[in-house]
Parts: sequence; C-alpha cells; structure tokens
Amino acid sequence: MKVPLLVSLLFLLPLVNLPAADSPSPAENALPKTLMTIRGKPLATEDFDKPLAPLTGKPIGFASGFGGWRYNPGPTTGKGGMWQVADGLFTGIESPDAHHPATASFGIQFKDAIIQCEFRLNDAPANGRLYRSIFVKATDAKDYVCALFVGPGGLNALAYDDTRIDPKTKQRDKFPAVHANAPVKLGEWHTAVLEIKGEELVATMDGKSLTLSSPLVGVDKHSVMLGVGTEASFRHFRMWEALPNPDWPKNKEALTSNPPPK
Repeated sequence: MKVPLLVSLLFLLPLVNLPAADSPSPAENALPKTLMTIRGKPLATEDFDKPLAPLTGKPIGFASGFGGWRYNPGPTTGKGGMWQVADGLFTGIESPDAHHPATASFGIQFKDAIIQCEFRLNDAPANGRLYRSIFVKATDAKDYVCALFVGPGGLNALAYDDTRIDPKTKQRDKFPAVHANAPVKLGEWHTAVLEIKGEELVATMDGKSLTLSSPLVGVDKHSVMLGVGTEASFRHFRMWEALPNPDWPKNKEALTSNPPPK
C-alpha cells in the first residue's frame, strides 16, 4: 500500500543576513538559525582548502559502503560530470553531452542531522545544458531518501517513494515537491540548511523554509550527495548531530499559518 506523504509549505521572515558575493560568509559569522532542531556535536567539517582525502571502504552502488568524498576529479567528464577543488571551493561541472547533473557524495552514516553548505550558481555558458541548479540529497543503503533543490526560481524539498520505481532512472520515484519562490541570481552566494529528524525534514534558504514528513525520511542514512546542473560551487560544508528543538511545535504552527505566495 502506498504511504501517503504529508507536506506543509512554510514561510518565515529572514533568519540571517546573507552575504554579498565578496563579503565574509556565515561560517565566519553567526550560524544560520535552525527551526526544527538544534546543533549537537559536529559530524563533518570540510572547507575544500586542500586536496580531499581518498575515500575509504568499497562503494555499494552510488549510495553506501564508503566513507569520505567520492567524485570524479577530471580531467574528463563522465555521466556524473567532474569536480574541482581549488581556493576553498568545490565546483561541479555538468558534462554537456551526458544530460546528467555532476554529482559528488560524502559517505557518512547518520540518522538525524543538520547539513549546511554555501553555494553559488556560476555564471558559466550553458553550452546546451538545460538547467542551472544545485541539490543536497540524503541516501540510505541503496537509494535516495530526501532532497533540497535550488534553481533560479526558488527552493524545493521532496521525499522519495520506496513503493514505486521510476522506469527511466530505475531508482525510487519522487513524491511531488513542495516549493517556495525565491530569486537566485548567478554569481551570488547563498546558504542552504537541511534539517532531518525522525520522519520530518526542514529545508531553508534565504529566509524561506519548506517542511515535509514521510516515513522514509526516518531511516538510517549512509551518504550525502551534492549535485550540480550546468556549473556551481560549494564551500563550508558542515554536518551536526540534530537534537530536538523545544520551539519546533511553536515554530511549525506559526509557519504553517503564513504560507508564501505561489
């Protein structure tokens, strides 16, 4: 029997003053506020200021069996594009011929976590590539669990359905995404925060938040995947243990009463 997905679209006033492209990052100032959880012990910190250590373990498919970063460093692109580490940036470049996002995965076992990173959609020629976007996904042992997507039109959050397989990808199908409008200009830095606790998820960018609930969100996770359409850069990747936020019931009630405009 198909498990229903319960979703709520949320809006809030700006949580932090996000930096201009050349100003200090939030990682160097106050951390963005979280809504459902509070930060516990650090799980991962990566500033991309030196070559990434080789992964450990043996990958099982794309989602599990390894620790550390798994990506294609080039010089040639494949189906998953290529990635460059330089000057504190982790830059993904989609292969124009593959019509598939550039993907990089960080192998780490967790259940509840806060995942945070800064990103920039780079002002690079499209060269036939159709989409400019980034995503942050969590996986279980074999496939995607949930995701935060950002493109020029705004923020999306979604969960995956373990009862259906997409015939094109041979992977789990998606539940319908929830969306918040937000202009995302090329060349500007933004901060994405993904809170996961139990069966609930909160995705936040530029003072707009989305929440959803699905049983699959609550499973044990094995990796975090970053993805890029066309070209984008990441910096200041962070993960923390997610602890309960006593203000979440109040926050959730207040936010659901103020949905953003369509």
